[in-house]
Amino acid sequence: MGSKTNNKLVIVILVTLLPIIAFIHLSSGTISIGFSDFYSALTNFDAQSTNQLIIKEFRFPRLIMGIIAGGGLSIAGLLMQTLFNNPLAGPNILGINSGASLFVAFSLMSGVPFFSSDFGTIISALLGAFAFGLLILAFSMVVKSNVSLLLIGIMLGSFTGAFVSILQAVSNPEDLKMFIMWAMGSLQQVEFSQLPIIFIFFLIGLISCLFVVKSLNTLVLGENQALMLGIKVKYIRIFLIAITAILTGLITAFCGPIAFVGLAVPNIVKLLFKTQSHRTLLIGSLLVGSIFLLICDIFVQLVESTIHIPINAITSIIGAPFVIIIVLKRLV
Repeated sequence: MGSKTNNKLVIVILVTLLPIIAFIHLSSGTISIGFSDFYSALTNFDAQSTNQLIIKEFRFPRLIMGIIAGGGLSIAGLLMQTLFNNPLAGPNILGINSGASLFVAFSLMSGVPFFSSDFGTIISALLGAFAFGLLILAFSMVVKSNVSLLLIGIMLGSFTGAFVSILQAVSNPEDLKMFIMWAMGSLQQVEFSQLPIIFIFFLIGLISCLFVVKSLNTLVLGENQALMLGIKVKYIRIFLIAITAILTGLITAFCGPIAFVGLAVPNIVKLLFKTQSHRTLLIGSLLVGSIFLLICDIFVQLVESTIHIPINAITSIIGAPFVIIIVLKRLV
């Protein structure tokens, strides 16, 4: 059986697995809800029904955000790993998440009404992610060592963390509480009315990826080869940073910082598919990332009646050892 056939089979399995995991995610929680309630809540909503209200206002937005966040962060991580030719690159490690977090922290604790709105928060996160993406791109042109670039990304995270601490020290209690709740990381902060604007930005990021598949496949060969084949590397870099900013900024704005998804999942996808075709890798990252984050959130829901665990903690527990394994493999 050829590799293309194997990859198609893996995609079919993932496409089949995603709705199963999605249904388990919808069914998780302290209140037991049947399939008929799910169907009625989406087709013939009754505001008097407690079960349908829980589905529409809490569980359905949480499910959709889990799919978008998992898939979006994974795709962003794949783009960064290809751009910097480094399996340890990712929005969180390179400081792009930190940039979005810093700008969101300012928007939530500034007291300015515009920045506190949904649109203002999204714009702040996008600007922060894009600015820090360009910054790390500039460093990558000067620093040749991948290890040094990763260290710079970590230092950028520490740098933004210091500014966030200052903002927390001078902000009023209400704004500070809002920021702390956001910073814990959760899929539960999204409302049903916010889903259309979230989906539009996510769709923009996904469609943009279709225009760079050929360029991504060429970048795997190296920048010199890409230039020889007519790829405008300079513009592709900025375009990839922009896509990453859209996906990372959007998710960070509504879910808070979620670590290691963008780092671990693309590497898992490469192991599953064993191909350099980014059309396949992008589809795989979308599916595996969504499934991965939904599984993490199922665990959060199962224990939240006893203890509230930020989803960021679960992804870090799983992702951090995976990163250590990658580092050890590169050193051995």
